[in-house]
Amino acid sequence: MNPIVFALRHPITMMMIVVALIGGGSLALTKMRVDIFPPLNLPRIYVYLQYGGMSPYQMEGLIVNQFELYFQYVDGVSAIESHSIQQCALVKLSFFPGTDMGLAMAQVSAMSFRAMSQMPIGTLPPLIMRMDAGCVPVGYLVLKSEKTPLGMVGDLAQNFIRPLVQKNVPGTIGTPPFGPNARSILVNANPDKLRTYNLSPQDVVKAIMNGNVVIPAGNIYIRDQMPLVPTNALVTDIQDLGDIPLRMGMNVYIRDVATITDATDVNYGYALVDGKKSVYLPIIKKDTASTLTVVKNIADAMPFFRSVLPEDVKISFEFDESPTVVTAIKSVGTEGLIGAGLTGLMILLFLGDIRSVIVVVCNIPLALMGSLFGLYITGNSINIMSLGGLALAIGILVDEATVEIENIHAQMRGKISLARAVRRGNDITAVARLLALFCILSVFIPAFIMDDPLKALFMPLALAVGFAMISSYLLSSTFVPVMAVWLLKENHHEHKTDKLSLFERVEKAYEGLVHYIVKLKWIVVPCYIGLAGVCLTFFGSMLGQELFPKIDSGQFVLRFRPPPGTNFEITRMMGQKILEIIEREVGQDKIDISIGYAGQIAPVYGLNLMITMMRGPDDGILRMAFKEGSGIELAAFREKMRKMLPIEISTWMAKVMESKGVPPDEAKRNCTNLTFGFEPGDMVSNVMSFGSPTPLEIVVYGNSLPNVRAHAMKVREKMKAISCLRDVQFQQSLDYPTVDVNIDREKAGLSGVNVQQVGNSVLVGTNSSRYIALNYWQNPKTGFDYQVEVLVPTQRMVSPLDVETLPLSQITNDVTLMVRDVANVKVGNTPGQIDRI
Repeated sequence: MNPIVFALRHPITMMMIVVALIGGGSLALTKMRVDIFPPLNLPRIYVYLQYGGMSPYQMEGLIVNQFELYFQYVDGVSAIESHSIQQCALVKLSFFPGTDMGLAMAQVSAMSFRAMSQMPIGTLPPLIMRMDAGCVPVGYLVLKSEKTPLGMVGDLAQNFIRPLVQKNVPGTIGTPPFGPNARSILVNANPDKLRTYNLSPQDVVKAIMNGNVVIPAGNIYIRDQMPLVPTNALVTDIQDLGDIPLRMGMNVYIRDVATITDATDVNYGYALVDGKKSVYLPIIKKDTASTLTVVKNIADAMPFFRSVLPEDVKISFEFDESPTVVTAIKSVGTEGLIGAGLTGLMILLFLGDIRSVIVVVCNIPLALMGSLFGLYITGNSINIMSLGGLALAIGILVDEATVEIENIHAQMRGKISLARAVRRGNDITAVARLLALFCILSVFIPAFIMDDPLKALFMPLALAVGFAMISSYLLSSTFVPVMAVWLLKENHHEHKTDKLSLFERVEKAYEGLVHYIVKLKWIVVPCYIGLAGVCLTFFGSMLGQELFPKIDSGQFVLRFRPPPGTNFEITRMMGQKILEIIEREVGQDKIDISIGYAGQIAPVYGLNLMITMMRGPDDGILRMAFKEGSGIELAAFREKMRKMLPIEISTWMAKVMESKGVPPDEAKRNCTNLTFGFEPGDMVSNVMSFGSPTPLEIVVYGNSLPNVRAHAMKVREKMKAISCLRDVQFQQSLDYPTVDVNIDREKAGLSGVNVQQVGNSVLVGTNSSRYIALNYWQNPKTGFDYQVEVLVPTQRMVSPLDVETLPLSQITNDVTLMVRDVANVKVGNTPGQIDRI
């Protein structure tokens, strides 16, 4: 049956269908996920590998290489990338769209277990986590305190806040906090006192391992009871560790050569909030979670978070990305109101009938409801792409009802009934409206044949427009005729006057213009084609090509890097100096908040490398948000900073280095290695970069690292000559300084020590015993356990000479063997980061 005939014969049924459509659209609106972007269908698995003290070269050759070989057997892998830095490495596995990720995770775990059989002794099991390209932070929980030590704040974030986030905020990925190092019990050995007693750091480690032991409790049978028999083999008071004798039969104890503190592991870097040392926890949503829901759950859980923290520890949620979605939703609503208002005004102006306005305007929200219901049943979400499609459709779908209403009015000028005029007007326009529908739908057909991630990105937009147009066509063929019969006045054009209406006058003038142009078609058509070609060529060549237009979100991310190998404390000071310069230039009152990180992420929290790659202590990043209405144009601000920062920071850095004892000429030469670069600052740019820190990334690879480096430097110089490129630089540190300890195996053997003993003593003196001797202390108040580790305080190790004089073992009562007796210590360099693809 003809749809219009069915609708006119069963108007109540038609209205019930419309009510059902409204209900379905409302249901979809409440049930659909609300997000920034649709899932991009770029599945990825990250594998974090760790071995304390290893250089990037060792990590790449001894550990990463074996894992990559085994990962090649995982089904669906499209690419394997790895980044090896000091003490850890991150392997990224990318998969083809449609891969069974449950099976892939199982295979990655199995292959990792297999690869562990070929790892050096002491290699920790890998951490494996899935994080797709759309998994980005939607905000940050920032913890600040004026009294509580940073390590304690980090412990609160790790052991209290993070589990609560996982419990109260579903749809998020659990990651460690930025800023703290792992809380640990530190036994700070004094090298001078060790030499006085002819002891080495390794002797302290052995004493700790023998004097603080995890021993299970047994049971005894006493009459009707069966009590436990625990021992105090594991100390409850950390100062009791000082009572452990260093050697049997000697009146020398750990307290005589070391101090014991409840502090944190060896420091590698700091999180900065407004330039101060702090802790922040990124809230990363899964690509299947709703941004608005996650942010709402965070807001609801904030009182609970505050209740578990001490009064002096303040927590807040910063860099909230949900306003992007809220703004998009409001924009679609505004667009709908504007479209409906202008359409109604046009009909009222030309037809002079308020009832016709009501019919056309009612068609717009109903068509949008149909589109939302279609998106819902196809498993899509409300995101800026689908909302963009709805906004685009509003300008088109009004044509269906408008054309039909105008034709109905034209038919009503004759001596026929209103119902016949409605049916005839619908029949006349049906084919034309259908052809227009097909033309519009055909424009979006390429979205169905694109490859991911573009297909996943543009499919919601195409579906939103398609469902809206199909709904509009069906409604204009059914709902509009029924409403026209009910609302329009019959034969209201019956009494004609000699005076033409406004619409008729415009129509008559337009008819004359078309008639005149048709006579000149052989002139008009070539001129039109030529003019269009010239405009496309001239203006098209001047336009840039971007997947998304640049947006001024009021946020930016700056990556800053001092000379290779710079101490993370100086990197932190450099970040604070940059903040001072920015505050001076834009005004402190225009800055909302800034967070950042200076140095390397602590290896125990290395999963955070998935979020922010920090190559070492000479790496820093700063994220800043300006206040709304600050009036600062980001593009101009970036260009200004690119010119200003290298000059001012170079002068400042040279003075800092000179104060540390670096010769002036060497300090100035080192300052030429400062680099600055802006990275995606808003969530849209962050997702669209697909995990890359820059919009453009050139990869130079080969079998020989020196040859790759030489060619990469040539490529870099060529790229710097391109005027439109900014921040052209290497992501890796190619010349990281080292203090090489070359052990003479013959001397070591004749001196009664082996390579492992020398290496362990050097490791304890320059890092800690965390990786060679696992020892624990359990907090009797909370039940949490923490590692006990021996180390030489960093302030005691300030030159290669301090490495040379590390004690190894006792030769006689008066002579202690030192590192320099069996090894040659010299300064060298090595790549600070090695990437494989």
